[in-house]
Amino acid sequence: MLVAAFLIQVVLKTLSIFSLLLLLRVLLSWFPNLPWENPLLSTLASITDPYLNLFRGLIPPIAGLDLSPILAFLALSLASRLLGTITVPLLANASYTRYIVG
Repeated sequence: MLVAAFLIQVVLKTLSIFSLLLLLRVLLSWFPNLPWENPLLSTLASITDPYLNLFRGLIPPIAGLDLSPILAFLALSLASRLLGTITVPLLANASYTRYIVG
């Protein structure tokens, strides 16, 4: 049980880091003159754009404003919350089992 809880914690931390990268990508998109050929920026775009593209087809731009990142952040938040609720019972069961056995 502790291994599963540890793996979920790793996934949660990865989702948190990805959320920060996504936020950085969204904020940088407000600057149209950035050189996206820059290796750092192109790496950021290659990491985040496939995920954002999943939501770009769902929400059309309104007055030229892309609202798909809102849905992308909501999906990440929902996934994090669901994984967080799974972790608590796993840790509780693991500590209860350790108390009874040991």
